[in-house]
Amino acid sequence: MAPIDAKPERAPVPPQGDEGYLSIQDVRKEFDGFVAVDDVNLQIRKGEIFALLGGSGSGKSTLLRCLAGFEKPTKGRIVLDGQVMNELPPYERPINMMFQSYALFPHMTVEQNIAFGLKQDGLSRDAVRKRVGEMLELVQLGKLGKRKPHQLSGGQQQRVALARSLAKGPKLLLLDEPMGALDKKLRSRMQLELVNIIETSGVTCVMVTHDQEEAMTIATRIALMDQGWIQQVGKPDDIYEQPANRFAAEFIGSVNLIDGVIDEDLPEYVTLKTEVLPVPIYIGHGITGFEGQQVSFAVRPEKLLIGKEEPAHPYNKARGTIEDIAYFGSHSVYHVRLPSGFKLMANFTNQQRWASEGMTWGDEVWVGWGENDGVVLTS
Repeated sequence: MAPIDAKPERAPVPPQGDEGYLSIQDVRKEFDGFVAVDDVNLQIRKGEIFALLGGSGSGKSTLLRCLAGFEKPTKGRIVLDGQVMNELPPYERPINMMFQSYALFPHMTVEQNIAFGLKQDGLSRDAVRKRVGEMLELVQLGKLGKRKPHQLSGGQQQRVALARSLAKGPKLLLLDEPMGALDKKLRSRMQLELVNIIETSGVTCVMVTHDQEEAMTIATRIALMDQGWIQQVGKPDDIYEQPANRFAAEFIGSVNLIDGVIDEDLPEYVTLKTEVLPVPIYIGHGITGFEGQQVSFAVRPEKLLIGKEEPAHPYNKARGTIEDIAYFGSHSVYHVRLPSGFKLMANFTNQQRWASEGMTWGDEVWVGWGENDGVVLTS
């Protein structure tokens, strides 16, 4: 097994076919010796909304620019619907990209913005008019075709940019931080609208974002990137509930990470010894490990139960003192300091008004979790 601080193995490449409508094969991009994208392999299905998620400098935007043709990979191949894209310039690729700034022409109307690419392709006036009408209906802007961009809200401008990107019927749509220019409330509403528009159009979509909530809401699958590597690929719930390593566990949502060693390793259960808990951690299933192996145990705050009464089970519990409370309306997050000095986060759902009045700063409480509520990380 790899040590905890080692890089994980690269994600395996799924088989070709529908899985490989967009096939990214051993793609590497270097800038003056700096590796921005490190031998990435991805297979993206036709009609899928796929997210490249990561922090600044993770390589996600560089990979997107390689797909668009703005950067040429140092090595590797990009294949779209059976056609190798590497040598094609951006304007010859069946790909359109919607930028974070939307890049609408301010002197043109909504209709003219959507029609621009169609006219460049030499379509007849009637064909352009019909296609623009279809796009306006798709994005629900049928009555705003004569307006200029400055007369539209941020969400409406985004939909115009999306309509322009879809007008030519691309095989692949690229989205660069599609919600970055919107405020939080509008961003939440537009995420679902964006999904509906893309699914209705049937286009295959790859989006780049640093916002985990955005990726989890919009994408059918996510590739989590860090330092040019693909750390994990999976559906949003898979990545959240079964992180592949410490980076994935910490990047997506909040998590309690407890270091320990495997004490018992049996097919039906595993126990871990830690320096921070007074009792062992019990996992109700076997893992691929060995006794004495150093591991981390990850458990989400919403999986922890918190209260004044001690849990009945002999494992997976600790007593501590409430040190901090964060109130979020629907739930509160309690930060509980254990006698060892370790701090656990536990969510408490506020199902009733003032539901959390019974617990406050300085109170002694118990926290605990079930035998299958966490995951053991070996890297």
